[in-house]
Amino acid sequence: MVSINAAVSATSALILSSRRLAFDSIAGYEPFSQVTDHNAIDLDQEAMEEQLDLGTVESFANALALYNEGAHSKSVAQVTLAAPLTVNVSQGTSIMGVNATGAEVAGKAYTDNVVGATSITVQYKTSDSQKNYVGCQVGASQSPNTEGCFAANGTLSIDGSDAEYSYDVLSDNINNRHLAGFSTKAERKMYDCDFCPHAMYEKFYDYYGAYDYANQLILAAFSGEMTNFTNFNNDFGLYDTAGKEQVIKKGTAYISLWMYVIREMEDALDDCNEGCTIEACNDDIVHAWDESVAFYTGTLEGIDGSGSGKLAYALADKRCPNFKTCGSEGDETSGGSYVNMQIFEQFTLGQAKLVIGECASARAQKEAIEILMLIPLIQGTLRYAYKTANDAYSEKAEAEGVVFAAAVLPVVASCDAAAAKTIADNMVAGQNGTADFPAIKSAFESTYSCMGVDPAMVGGLYDDDTGTYYEGAEPLAKSSAASMTTMLAVGVAAATSLFLFL
Repeated sequence: MVSINAAVSATSALILSSRRLAFDSIAGYEPFSQVTDHNAIDLDQEAMEEQLDLGTVESFANALALYNEGAHSKSVAQVTLAAPLTVNVSQGTSIMGVNATGAEVAGKAYTDNVVGATSITVQYKTSDSQKNYVGCQVGASQSPNTEGCFAANGTLSIDGSDAEYSYDVLSDNINNRHLAGFSTKAERKMYDCDFCPHAMYEKFYDYYGAYDYANQLILAAFSGEMTNFTNFNNDFGLYDTAGKEQVIKKGTAYISLWMYVIREMEDALDDCNEGCTIEACNDDIVHAWDESVAFYTGTLEGIDGSGSGKLAYALADKRCPNFKTCGSEGDETSGGSYVNMQIFEQFTLGQAKLVIGECASARAQKEAIEILMLIPLIQGTLRYAYKTANDAYSEKAEAEGVVFAAAVLPVVASCDAAAAKTIADNMVAGQNGTADFPAIKSAFESTYSCMGVDPAMVGGLYDDDTGTYYEGAEPLAKSSAASMTTMLAVGVAAATSLFLFL
């Protein structure tokens, strides 16, 4: 049988025979559209984590500002015009200006603007190159980059017509994409929208009883308060900065942004027109899919995935040595995550299908990816459950277990509410080392088949020093859940069919 890689490579080669990819790879994935600005969201995560790590009242306030306001993605300037607009300026209209040294700065109108408007929002032009994707990075940054921002005052050329303006470079250069928005916009993007609600998001909404469950969790950690959900409430007032830091940084990356990765895949499938090829339509066919890869990975992983990132891609690489699921066969403690390898094969295959308008077929890739994305969350929960049950009490470890559990409990609950309650009762904040690890492990294992998770890909908690699994934390036999293996096999068959079709 033709492998996924071979089939996709052949498919992509045919599709791209008359095209040149101009965009930097994302951990080996070659986007067909510009997503450098989306990929940079991990720089907000990195900046927020740096502030959290300082552990002061001031640094936590800085981290909260970065969470709510951003600094690195979708940079815009809010400028005041010296005279009202005399013509309508539509969204996307070219706007040119200069920076403080007189160098040209390019942008476009962020929204539609009517005659008489006395201000205008300009989105800075982004580059195809990740290294210099945008030159103005201000927002809530503690070290703003203003080199590529418009000068404080001067003249803008709006579609060829001059307009005098002024603004404050440090307060009026803001970001219209930020970490908070991935959750605060979830209701509109994933529940009350065409072709909604999205199946995975609905599980989380049903479990927590809140559309912005991730945002509420994160804000409760920032403020040290109790959450107010239907299930799995935690009092973060029990934690000092060490515990709060873990809930916040893992909540943003592994709960809020994690779900948005799935949202972008759903959006790509919704936008796809069956039988509409990239040549007959346009590159936008795969833009949302490319965004999904960007939000999963981020810039810090580099073009080949060898970097050290902050998002879900990095989590899979961190957990695989703990569970002996690294390497090309998923049975090593070193090398890249096998989960990531499988996810990126599915990302690439899904992209190839979307390019040729195989919309319905590409849904199999979305479903495979979202199941694979559960595995590092399960591994994280199990790892910290074991630590809290067997090691000396650590607020940091307990908080990590809480947030990992929060990231996966809704999926467990959709299969078995009792199993989810067992995990929740043992992972709640304040259990102070009383977690029942065997009960947690059994609860997860009882739902693997329903969730579609292959237990062999979860592995077991491994002690690299002794070369053995920790007692009671061994892998579950693979035979108890075959749906993921079957799904990936379907992917191979689909890739082969695509190859033969083309």
